Amino acid sequence: MSAVTIYHNPRCSKSRNTLALLRENGVEPNIVLYLETPPDSAAIKALLKKLGIGAAELVRRGEDEYKASGLGKDSSEAEIVAAMVKHPKLIERPIVVRGNKAVLGRPPENVLALIG
Repeated sequence: MSAVTIYHNPRCSKSRNTLALLRENGVEPNIVLYLETPPDSAAIKALLKKLGIGAAELVRRGEDEYKASGLGKDSSEAEIVAAMVKHPKLIERPIVVRGNKAVLGRPPENVLALIG
């Protein structure tokens, strides 16, 4: 199996549950604590490509930083990515990557398709 990476926030229950599910299935992933080591613009764009979604689908709209960044339904892809770089808390979590594919661990069982 190629290496698996999880963009993880230990304070998030979905992220903790996804990490536990990976381990229960014999996968010890590389753990990226993305709030401590935030991805840059190129890394976020690469994740979006692997996820097969747009930035608007990866951003957490309920965070204070979303409104503070001036984001809204008409924000461009570039504006949303720039806000996620500046405020990594805006990135939906967890993201699990294997090779050129990625899934959001919401629900955690989504990762089973990636590792199965």
